[in-house]
This record gives sequence, structure tokens and C-alpha cells, in this order.
Amino acid sequence: MVRLEQRLSLQQKLSPQQVLFSTLLQMPIMALEQRIKTELEQNPLLDEVMDTDIEMEEREELAEPAQDESNEDEEQEEAPEPDKDEEFDIEDFINDDEGYEYKTVYRGDDEEDYRPDPAPVSLAEYLLSQFHFLQLSNEENEIGEYIIWNINEDGYLSISVDDVARNMSTPPDKVITPEKVEKVLAWIQTLEPPGIGARNLQECLLVQLREKDGKNRIPIEILTKYYDDFKNKRFEKLVKNLGVSTEEVKGAIEEISKLNPKPGEGYINTNENYVVPDILVEKIGNELIVSINEGNVPQLRINNAYRRMLTDGSNISDDTKKYIHHRIESARWLINSIQQRKTTMIKVMKEIISRQTEFFDKGEKFLRPMILKDIAEAIGMDISTISRVTNGKYAQTDYGVFELKYFFTDRMKTENGDEISTMRIKNQIKEIIETEDPKKPLNDGQLAKIITDNGIPIARRTVAKYREQMMIPVARLRRKI
Repeated sequence: MVRLEQRLSLQQKLSPQQVLFSTLLQMPIMALEQRIKTELEQNPLLDEVMDTDIEMEEREELAEPAQDESNEDEEQEEAPEPDKDEEFDIEDFINDDEGYEYKTVYRGDDEEDYRPDPAPVSLAEYLLSQFHFLQLSNEENEIGEYIIWNINEDGYLSISVDDVARNMSTPPDKVITPEKVEKVLAWIQTLEPPGIGARNLQECLLVQLREKDGKNRIPIEILTKYYDDFKNKRFEKLVKNLGVSTEEVKGAIEEISKLNPKPGEGYINTNENYVVPDILVEKIGNELIVSINEGNVPQLRINNAYRRMLTDGSNISDDTKKYIHHRIESARWLINSIQQRKTTMIKVMKEIISRQTEFFDKGEKFLRPMILKDIAEAIGMDISTISRVTNGKYAQTDYGVFELKYFFTDRMKTENGDEISTMRIKNQIKEIIETEDPKKPLNDGQLAKIITDNGIPIARRTVAKYREQMMIPVARLRRKI
């Protein structure tokens, strides 16, 4: 049975402009650059403002008044010809444009010399260049290349020997055994850098020791027979099981500590690891100036030629007018959203600075407790907006480059009732650990007592939580022999 109903409901719907602004606000600068380039490709009514366009417009503006001036300049006498018998200047000869000598091209102060970067060599390419010098069979070469392409950026084999054999076997024509893979892997482990192609840290260290000095018995015996005791720093057990002195065990551990646990490092393209700051905070005099990093962000404008087609009565179809109108609106939304993003980010950063003045004047130790709600209430924006601004974006300051999330920390109260940032407590834990006796490291309970004695009541479990967040191991693993 069909029936009609009326339902009353309250729904929140975002306009396309609001969705676009929220999307752009959440993007870091590199993603924003890519988004703008995509929009330039898809929207023909969107133009990138080039420096040459600005210069040309300025020249046209300057040239317009000159058309109304009198022609007095045309009536000026021609300049007299130079005397042929006059002695030439040596500077004229040196600067002769028709000379054959190489002349350095003048570059303005703002133009940087272009220095092409050398082509980066990947780890796989470096290993293959060495591996192909080995006189191996065609089958062994195939196995070796397969292994090399499965070595990760740290230098470890990311696939098991059995999986290599299974993946490369195509019975009955081609059967690769794990023994064949092991043989080729042994060859690869002789390549540079030492320790490459290992399956775990233990094998990586052993390969390096045997390559370096195969006669060094104690370090090799520690890694082969007592690796678990070495990993957990049970030094007394090592002395007892090896039957040697404490000094000999200490020397062996020092020898092992000099080895490289990540032999593949150094072959990654470092350009991918750069952090590009979205916001620049510069101290000029006693004032902190906030600006947005717009170095590679294209400046946009709407194409005037298309816009005039709608206003000058051009003979175009209704569909074309509708298309142009739609694209103009899309371009206008994008330009306005980018400007609104810039204004919002500056507004948020200025409020952060006003609440973290001591940090920007004195450094990290003076970071004050602050949460997203504090900024949202101060500037009259929603917490979700502040979260979008601070997530994944970085600010360049006099003390380094920091993620905006870094400035937001929880608070704890001291015995005097003052509020202190949890980041300061973490830094205090780190400083205490750095100055502790390496032979008798402090446990979490001792760390909590020291901090409490300094006027900040804190529990042992809280110290353990902060220590784990800073990736600091427990006292037993920090102990040195």
C-alpha cells in the first residue's frame, strides 16, 4: 500500500565552496602545488600568472601616457658621428659583441646559478653493477638479480630463500632449489657495502665481522652462540659462558658496536626526505613576522579572453556560455579558497605565537601547555578547522622546523599549582637519562622520584609512557658494561 509521509529532520550540508576550502586547508604545501597544477590542466579558464606577464603589463601601463606627449623628441638633432681618426678605447675592443671569446652571461642578483644534481644511484643499481662482474651461469645471474631487487632500503633481504626458489621455479622446465638460492646469496653478501643481503641483524653483523677480520673469535662467538644474551645486555652471562675477562667482553662489544646495522643507508634519494615548511616565522627586531611559503605555488587568475566572450556579446552557443560560466565559477572558487587558506593559516599561527612567546624568544624548554580548543576559542573558529591547519604542516622558526602539532601539548600541575607542558616533562626525562651513569641506568621509579623532588608530581607509569613515546629503551637495555 502506497502512502505519503512528511518527516522533519535537521541536516548539515556543506556547499561545494566549503568542501573545496576544507580540502585545500588540510593539504600541505607540496600537495597544494600538485592540486593547482592539476586544476590548471583541467580548467582552460584558469591561467598561471607568470613574471613575464606582470612585466609586460607594467610596460604597457608606462607606455600609454607616452602616446599623448608631443613629438619634440623627434625634432632633436641627430648625434654627430664619431671622428674616424679618434683613437679607439681598449674597453670597446674587449667588450666587442662580435668577438669570439667566451663571455660570462650576466645574471641578476635574484637569479640563482643552475647547478644540475648528479643522477642518484639506487642501491639495486649499485649492487647489480658489481654482481654482473661475477662469472656466474645464466641461471645464477637470474637468481641474483631477483634477490637484489628484493633487498630493501636498509640493505636486508625482504623475502625468504624458500620464497625466492618457489617464485622462480616453473616446473617441469625450470626448478630452482633453495640450495641454489643460498649459494647465490652468499655471493651477493660479498659485495659492497659489507653486510648487504642479510636476512636479519644477526646475520648482517656476522657478515661484516667475517669480511673485516675472520680471526676475531670472541665477537663472532658472541653473535653465533650467545646473541640473545648480547641483545638483552646480559654481560655477566657472556663473561661466564665465554670464560674470558670482563675487559675482553667489553672490547668485543665495542667491536660489534662499530658495525653498520643498516648497510643499505645512503642510497636513497634524499630529495624525497625533505620537509618543506608551509609557514615562515622570522624575527625582525622585536617582532615576529608570519608569512606563507609560496615559493613554488603558482599564482592564478581567470583568463580574460574567455571572460570577455560572456560580456561582449560574442556569437557563441548557449552550451558554450554555460560551460564557460561553470568553469569561471570553478576557477573563482579555487582562487578564493587558496586566499582563504592563506588567511586562516596566518591567523592560527599568530595566535600560536601569542601563546608561545617564550618558546620563540628562548627555545624549546619554554613550551607552554596548549590545546586545539584554546586556539579555536581565541580566533572564533571550529576545532576541526584548527586541526586541519595544524595537521601535517610545518613552521620554520629560528630554533628549527617544527610540525604545528608540536606546539600543542597536554598540561600537568606542579606542587605550586602552576601548569607545565608535558613536552617539558619529556625533555626533563631525556636530560636525566643522558646524564645518568651508563653502568647503573635509572629505572622508571627512580626517574619519577627525581622529577617529583623537583616539584612535579608524576607516577612511574607516566614516566614509562613518556619514555616509550620518545623511543628510549628500559634501564636494562641502556646499561653498558
